[in-house]
Amino acid sequence: MPDHTAFPPPPAPADAQPLHQLTAGQAELQEKVQAHFEKDGYKIPGVQDGALTDDEKFWLTYECTLRYLRGTKWNLKNAIDRIEGSLKWRREFGIYTLSAADVEPEAVTGKEVTFGYDKKRRPAVYLIPSRQNTEESPRQIQYTVWMLERAIELTGQGVESVLLMINFAARGKSPSMSTSKTVLNILQSHYPERLGAALILNVPFILNAFFKLISPLIDPVTREKMKFNPKAVEDGIFDADNLFQDSGWGGAREFVWDHDKYWPAFVQMCAEIREKQYEQWRKLGARIGTKEWDIKASHDVPASSVGSSAATAEPQDAQAVAAKQKDVPEVDAPSPATHEVVGDPSSSEVSPPIEKIASAATT
Repeated sequence: MPDHTAFPPPPAPADAQPLHQLTAGQAELQEKVQAHFEKDGYKIPGVQDGALTDDEKFWLTYECTLRYLRGTKWNLKNAIDRIEGSLKWRREFGIYTLSAADVEPEAVTGKEVTFGYDKKRRPAVYLIPSRQNTEESPRQIQYTVWMLERAIELTGQGVESVLLMINFAARGKSPSMSTSKTVLNILQSHYPERLGAALILNVPFILNAFFKLISPLIDPVTREKMKFNPKAVEDGIFDADNLFQDSGWGGAREFVWDHDKYWPAFVQMCAEIREKQYEQWRKLGARIGTKEWDIKASHDVPASSVGSSAATAEPQDAQAVAAKQKDVPEVDAPSPATHEVVGDPSSSEVSPPIEKIASAATT
């Protein structure tokens, strides 16, 4: 029987541990970032009614501060500035008010499909440019961001990043350079450390040749995350039963797009996960710096609650069903040498391979 709907994230293995083991210096920087946003009377600079809302406090997790610190090579001022820039952007863009109904016209052909998880339990987002169904507009960008937010909601305990699965076969209409750069800037500036990998099939000849030419100049971490024409099962990235069978992906899941079946179920599943996490966050004190590890844990599991030097005991995942999981969660080492770099958001120069990913995301 073919699949028509997505499914929730798999549980963490029974022996899973929190991702981040920090040095004393890194822990001190994290505490300083958190303290900046916790101080009495804090307001987002340059924003009317700049006091943080519950949505913004929920977003400002312990792991969130670490992602921005890693993305700025552990520079305290730059990390704070980047977070404040993202807080402002999220309000202006409408992250917390943009609804499924607002972007649904972009979704009807299945040009973006979130389905399955790799062996590190990262959700896979399939981008299928040939299914483009609308003219270029701000709504295309809104849809791309809305889908990314939903994919992030499907990251389970101990998982922070997503996979982009891009197939350039039967290429559709390309968005303008302006739109591609806008999406790229959003990804670089406001979603640091969220790209686990980009698997790209049927790479155009020009792009492939150019990438080989400039690959020595690309940051090694980013270069490692871009995989051209991979064999996702044979390469050990996916189990076959979590991967599309058709379009050259080589998995075992016969997924057939049906908007009326996929979309309502996907929207409802994400909403239920989001509300469950909000409920857990409120139980933990509804505070800035709450750990995603705890927010995503079973409600019955003791939590260390807030990311600070005072909270030293990490929770253990007690779900018996998780014992079936054999693969350990991804380890995103907090060393300054392993941060993800996809370009300088302040620069007008765009790395063409990364730009292709941004282009595909809006088609």
